[in-house]
Amino acid sequence: MISLNNISSVYFIGIGGIGMSALARYFHEQKLVVRGYDKTPTELTQELVDEGIEINFKDDLSSLDKEANLVVYTPAIPKDHQQLNWYRENDFTVVKRSDVLESITHQMQAVCVAGTHGKTTVSTMIAHLLRDAAYGCNAFLGGISVNYKKNFWSSANQCAVVEADEYDRSFLKLHPDFAVLTAMDADHLDIYGTVEEMEKCYLQFINSVQDTLIFKHGLKRSSEFKVKNQFTYSAQNDSADYYAKDIMMSNGSYAFDIYQRDELKTSAVLHMGGMHNVENCIAAFALCDVLGVDVVKLAKGISSFKGVKRRFQYIVKNDNFVYIDDYAHHPEELKNLIESAKALFRNRKLAVIFQPHLYSRTKDLSAGFAESLDLADEVILLDIYPARELPMEGVSSELIMDQMHSDNKNLLTMDGAMAWVEGKKPELLITAGAGDIDTLVEPIKQKILAL
Repeated sequence: MISLNNISSVYFIGIGGIGMSALARYFHEQKLVVRGYDKTPTELTQELVDEGIEINFKDDLSSLDKEANLVVYTPAIPKDHQQLNWYRENDFTVVKRSDVLESITHQMQAVCVAGTHGKTTVSTMIAHLLRDAAYGCNAFLGGISVNYKKNFWSSANQCAVVEADEYDRSFLKLHPDFAVLTAMDADHLDIYGTVEEMEKCYLQFINSVQDTLIFKHGLKRSSEFKVKNQFTYSAQNDSADYYAKDIMMSNGSYAFDIYQRDELKTSAVLHMGGMHNVENCIAAFALCDVLGVDVVKLAKGISSFKGVKRRFQYIVKNDNFVYIDDYAHHPEELKNLIESAKALFRNRKLAVIFQPHLYSRTKDLSAGFAESLDLADEVILLDIYPARELPMEGVSSELIMDQMHSDNKNLLTMDGAMAWVEGKKPELLITAGAGDIDTLVEPIKQKILAL
């Protein structure tokens, strides 16, 4: 394990990544010299620059920091990256993001949130509730909190809320005192090879929890969880330890009671769409309750929670149009997203613009994507966003489309999708995906508002 003591300068390769930027902000707030590289300028990299962090966007040796005590890189960086290889060849301390989080979770009381989906929302909810209740935490998030417009904040309380990323087996390096597990659905099979291997690594992470595990009721293999203290949660299943009851929907929000077994803990109002987010809220509440946070303060924090950017985020919401943007990139996430939107806005026809993320995920889960997208009234499929991958023969968005039963589906370019919105005037629209589909959000918003 690396030591974070006696470090004065840190260089990040891939500093614009959501997890990397949180660590960059952490070190910058500690008054260390923080510099970095990223391939492309973004809104997030500009925010880092505005905060005083120097960033370069060319992979050359003239702009790297030769005085850095620590070099942090993301696994998405290609092996032929000049800066990364120079640091390695010159015997610098070069580590992955997960190595830094390993040290942080050893130094602090660590609350780690794992799961195939939901972990960004749950970790952001927990961090917000702890902050709002004056318990305090250092939040290292995989998304941008709408409340604070940040993915990191600090606290004098030595508690860290960390998103436990299963990609590249990163979460196995963490040292969780408390943990939440949301799901163990198949994903990242390009890394794990088989579902069984993925589940094996999840079990390894789970059984490293030192104190308390909160996990979704009904998870398979839960009989193999060996954590000292265990509690389950559910949206509405009263067989769970924590659950919601008497849920009422109104104008995109939810009012409900939270129970621990037969005991009413508090009543709450969540101003965030999606029944799956009610369940996420129960998970966050349960973790904070275990930490001993006052339930009255937790109810107040739930009410003030504004969500996470690109997690069931209302972009437009008026009498004529509802436009929701979401990061959903797994079939189960898409299913929850679509079902929740249809339940909240029953009298509107739902159109979904979806951008698949990764060739490998599309290949492995195409049938699941097709089944989830069939729940919508109309679907626009964009080309696959490749991210770190090269094209795979025979794998395209048509692989999903060919397995859909709906006749109301089209494969369009991003420009074509924009033109479709203008011509169709959808009364309920979702854009979904983890690629660059987010670049359509503001243009679509402006088109809708002009209609």
